[in-house]
Amino acid sequence: MKAVVTRVKSASVTIDGKINGQIGQGFLVLLGVGPNDTEAQAARLADKICGCRVFEDENEKMNLNLATVGGDLLVISQFTLYADLRSRRPGFSHAAKPDLAVALYEKFMSCCRELGFHVEHGEFGADMQVASVNDGPVTLLFDTDTL
Repeated sequence: MKAVVTRVKSASVTIDGKINGQIGQGFLVLLGVGPNDTEAQAARLADKICGCRVFEDENEKMNLNLATVGGDLLVISQFTLYADLRSRRPGFSHAAKPDLAVALYEKFMSCCRELGFHVEHGEFGADMQVASVNDGPVTLLFDTDTL
């Protein structure tokens, strides 16, 4: 699994002109699933992201995690993280098929909820408009192959 995580002041996702999910302070998570990914990887990724200490403490040091600041998550499915970019037109054959991708997308969010976090989300496969107010900006790349 791959994730692009941005620390945000706020973020929202709109589908067909209606807000489907929105958060205040927290993480916007763009989540991609590969064909060999597992539930164990989804759980590990959720733990790593939710425990990541990138919010500033009273000394302006990145030392606080999502729980400490009372942050939420907005999770958006993002198969394009598995794009093959060798040609000018990206290929997406390295992304998981929808049956596996949906299950692991849901598993990831479930794990975040089990860790005590409020999770908002997009709709798998939908045309979504994502808005965010990046904080910092702080943007991190996670890949379960290297965690």
